[in-house]
Amino acid sequence: MKRSICVLLLCCLFGYLTSAQIAVVNSGFEDQASDATVPKGWLPCEDGTTPDILPGFWGEYGEASQGETYVGLITRENSTFESIGQRMPSVLKKGECYQFKVDLARGAVYSGFNKAVKLRVWLGENKCDKGQMIYLSDFIQHTDWKPYLIEFTPDKDYRYFRMEAHVKDGSFSHKGNILIDNMSSIRRCSRV
Repeated sequence: MKRSICVLLLCCLFGYLTSAQIAVVNSGFEDQASDATVPKGWLPCEDGTTPDILPGFWGEYGEASQGETYVGLITRENSTFESIGQRMPSVLKKGECYQFKVDLARGAVYSGFNKAVKLRVWLGENKCDKGQMIYLSDFIQHTDWKPYLIEFTPDKDYRYFRMEAHVKDGSFSHKGNILIDNMSSIRRCSRV
């Protein structure tokens, strides 16, 4: 009897833990290094989005923070920028608190697109939609990898997730980049 109760409790705990997180497809941005290519599992989300799977292109040869490759997004002088997203395997529920970690850096060379930019993260109802902005970083000045914890609460149910290189709203003339790697699963916030 005691063993049955323990097995039942373990099954319930395992079910809770697995339902408390949403796996991100290719969260390490692993793919064959290439320029102007979206990593497997991700979608281009802006006209002119040609992210790069690094290292090995545009003068960027630094190591990934995890795995072999990472993604680079740029902003251009003509006010265009790069953005990628994906459909989540589960809905991010309205009113629930979620969090994830991601490693960010700035490429020091990036073929002249080397100024600091920000990371902006959105949730959406449709592919590449900008329904709710859930995160805007400061300018990422550092060229070494640093982890960032992003915590958010959706204002409605969302199924899509989008990340973009950002300088400021409106027109700008800033050639910059952001490097992204090692994104965790999206988990419900721990209640301590």
